[in-house]
Amino acid sequence: MAGPYQRPPTAQQAVLAELRRMIRHGELPPGTQLTQEALAGRLGVSRVPVREALKILQGEGQVVHTPHSGYAVAKLDFDDLLEIKRLRDILEAEAVRRSMRRFTDGDETRMADALRRMADAGDDVGALNVAHREFHFCVFRPAGMPRLLRMLDQLWDSSEAYQSLRHADSHGREGSFEEHSQIFEAARARDASALVKLLNKHRQHTIEELRPVLRDHR
Repeated sequence: MAGPYQRPPTAQQAVLAELRRMIRHGELPPGTQLTQEALAGRLGVSRVPVREALKILQGEGQVVHTPHSGYAVAKLDFDDLLEIKRLRDILEAEAVRRSMRRFTDGDETRMADALRRMADAGDDVGALNVAHREFHFCVFRPAGMPRLLRMLDQLWDSSEAYQSLRHADSHGREGSFEEHSQIFEAARARDASALVKLLNKHRQHTIEELRPVLRDHR
């Protein structure tokens, strides 16, 4: 029997997803000028879905618009990263406390698989970012709070470029993997309190490692 019908994405949705991917994976680095004509040609669409996608990304803070200059990928900024971190502290703690009451063996298996893919990614930052995000959302999804998950999705979209900086450094990758192993063990134990503390520590380490790096990106 055929599976349930899935409506194909609109041109705007497809363009938005691809632009997010390109920004997350560093194909469109911070500060890159974004012309609607060039993007439309690259993606094989008209300017209309590109324009609408750029407006959405501007609302999310991933791109900026300057009169007479147009759109550009937002530059990395330490204060921006700090604000994202503080918001994630609050929202992820709420998600974790609710999720651990619903966390299943299936969630644990998916989390373990994401951790293995992180280890196997090596210096492939794009693959590491994908596995890293899946690892964390294995913890958040069981909360059963779709509005909260949408907010976290947006915050993670906004922080992906910062995370790529940490993942691009071999020392940062090594320390990050050790932290994620501890996070996984806390999730296996369904220990919400320990998990919240470890996630807070993990985010703080990212802040500390990127503070000097971001000075070079000003």
